[in-house]
Amino acid sequence: MNYKVNKSNEEWKKELTPEQFRVLREAGTERPFTGEYDKHDDIGTYSCAACDFELFSSEQKFNSGCGWPSFWGELESATIEQKKDTSHFMTRIELLCSNCGGHLGHIFNDGPPPSGKRYCINSASLKFNAEKEE
Repeated sequence: MNYKVNKSNEEWKKELTPEQFRVLREAGTERPFTGEYDKHDDIGTYSCAACDFELFSSEQKFNSGCGWPSFWGELESATIEQKKDTSHFMTRIELLCSNCGGHLGHIFNDGPPPSGKRYCINSASLKFNAEKEE
């Protein structure tokens, strides 16, 4: 798929931390309960750490207890790409940033209403933007 943001691995390595590169560009997974945003509950939006494309609202975040930040939905403008993932001897649905193709995490059908979905996202894939006070 063609993305609005296209960079070489060398360019990504200069812009991302080693952990962000491993997760976003090599489809890695951070260890559970270690990510910066697992227990994060500030008000604002979560963007792709690679390209700053807005993905989730703090209003969509919930504590699933799985060890990774979880959301029951995405921002309407995010249109997160879903792709079949058969790695690690299982079949899952991988989530990719629709702006740069960065690996975000996976989606499962065990989330709360209203969607019943759990977007299980690596903290290394995210950047938090606090809501500005008026």
